[in-house]
Amino acid sequence: MSLVLDAAAQDLLFREARTANTFSDEPVTEEQVQAIYGLVKFGPTAFNQTPLRITLVRSPEARERLVKHMAEGNQAKTAAAPLVAILSADNEFHEELPQLLPHFPQAKDAFFSERPVREQSALVNSALQAAYFIIGVRAAGLAAGPMTGLDFGGIQKEFLDGDHTPLMVINIGKPGEDAWFPRSPRLEFDQVITTV
Repeated sequence: MSLVLDAAAQDLLFREARTANTFSDEPVTEEQVQAIYGLVKFGPTAFNQTPLRITLVRSPEARERLVKHMAEGNQAKTAAAPLVAILSADNEFHEELPQLLPHFPQAKDAFFSERPVREQSALVNSALQAAYFIIGVRAAGLAAGPMTGLDFGGIQKEFLDGDHTPLMVINIGKPGEDAWFPRSPRLEFDQVITTV
C-alpha cells in the first residue's frame, strides 16, 4: 500500500533526513520559526494539551551560557549553529486547558490537579510535540540536531524555572560541510510490530 505523501516529501521528512552535526552560516529567521510552529502546533496530544515550551537562544551571551552546560562533544556544534532551541515541558500546562479544551474545561481539575500527574503528562506530550517540532524543522528545509548530552539541572537553573523541565537542546540550520554521520541501522518491521 502506498503512502499518500509523495516520495520527495517522505525523503525530506524521514528517509534522507539526518541529525546534522555541522551547519552553514545562513541564519534561521524568526519567520521560519513562526512557520515551523504554525505547522507543528496541530500535532495531536492528549486532551489537546500544549506543554512544550521552546526557548530560542539567539544572543551571543545566552549562547555562551548554554554551551557551558552541554556535554563536551556537543559544545562546538552548539556554539556554531545558526539557531539553538531549548525544548522544555511546562508542568503547569493545565492552566491553559479551559482555553484549549473548551468542550471539557473541567479537565483541568478533574485530571490534572496533582503535580505528579501533570509532570508525567507534560513529559509524554511535550516529547510528542518535540518530535513534531523536529519534523517541522525538516519541512522548512532546515536540519535539526537534537541533543540530550547536557546538564539538565544546569540548563533548568540558567534558563528555566521550577515549573519547566528541560527535554533537549536542538541545533537548527542549513547543513554545513560533512554534516552527516553514516546512516545508522534501524529495526525492521517484524522486530517492532506485533499483532495480537
